[in-house]
Amino acid sequence: MAQEDLSKLKLNRNNENIKQPRKKKALVIFLTIAVGFFSVFFYFYSSPVNVTTTTVNLTFPAQSLTVLNASGYVVAQRKAALASKTTGRLIWLGVEEGDYVKKEQVVAKLENEDVIASKSQAEANVNVAKSNIESAQAELDDAKVNLERQKVLFGRGFATQSELDIATLRYKRAVASLENAKASLNAALATLRSTEVALEYTLIRAPFDGVVLTKNADIGDIITPLGAAANAKAAVVTIADLSSLLVEVDVSEANIGSVKVGQPCVIQLDAIPQKRFRGQVHMIVPTADRTKASIMIKVKFLEKYADILPEMSAKVSFLARKPSLKEEEQRLMVKRSAIIEKDGKSFAFLVKDDRAILTEVKVGNTFGDDVEVLSGLNALDKVVLSPPKGLKHNSNIKIEAK
Repeated sequence: MAQEDLSKLKLNRNNENIKQPRKKKALVIFLTIAVGFFSVFFYFYSSPVNVTTTTVNLTFPAQSLTVLNASGYVVAQRKAALASKTTGRLIWLGVEEGDYVKKEQVVAKLENEDVIASKSQAEANVNVAKSNIESAQAELDDAKVNLERQKVLFGRGFATQSELDIATLRYKRAVASLENAKASLNAALATLRSTEVALEYTLIRAPFDGVVLTKNADIGDIITPLGAAANAKAAVVTIADLSSLLVEVDVSEANIGSVKVGQPCVIQLDAIPQKRFRGQVHMIVPTADRTKASIMIKVKFLEKYADILPEMSAKVSFLARKPSLKEEEQRLMVKRSAIIEKDGKSFAFLVKDDRAILTEVKVGNTFGDDVEVLSGLNALDKVVLSPPKGLKHNSNIKIEAK
């Protein structure tokens, strides 16, 4: 019995060897998961730092000289809607939108067969009148010679008074016939000139060098001066002189004191955002718009640019002074308050996925509230503006609305 009891007291070491490592391994896995969980929790759910941000932009230092901004449109100061003084059907149109035309260039024609026929008849009448003049002149020459002969014969007694009177009367009649022929020629020339004018009315010409903005009629349309008839058109095309382009902007009456004639400006066009154009105040229109409480300012371009077109929207910055050549060069700029100095180096907090990443940057010249970025940041990067003292590298941040 004693031996049986002792046999029952034996330990199963094989089972213990299996269970203890499993428990330790499970404990290690649990602790690893817990540490990872709390790390992730503190990483994503730690209290974020409230910050404001600004954007790194490619800009022009001259903008720091801005005293006033206004918006408006590019407007051609010389513009014309080409039409005819007469009514007729359009039979030829030689231009399209965007075409350049020269002064006196024919851009369209109206039907003119009847006018051409009238002109031909007038030309024939002129030729007849010229022939009549030649005939009258010949008759006058002959009458003059005959009169002189009769005077000599009468003086010698070989001709009677009656023959001298007949010669005199013939001479006077020839003179009158010549004058009548000349008057007929003048009348024929006037009629010819009238038909030439009527024919010219059927040709629509450009009054100045310009570019075609719109085409208002097509071949077959009836063109009439007033466009009152059904389906009739008053203008065939509209052209503008691109050398007369100005930017027209409205400035509030309260700010008009900041603008003066000759003041330097920077013009930016929405259609060409990568460019800045030098401008100058050309005119302050001497009247106010009571509905908008504003005054129109006309700004001219200091250089001519082929890619500027009428009716483009524009923004004008009125400058305090004329910028230098360096201030007119495009640079990568950021607000000075976004840059911090540490150990003789410059840094900025770059915003990435709601984190503030401390980034070393190299800065250049300062222009007003902005500083030039030479390296470390790219255009359109967002950085923390005026970083708070508690902000550190890789800190969780919350961007406040401006």
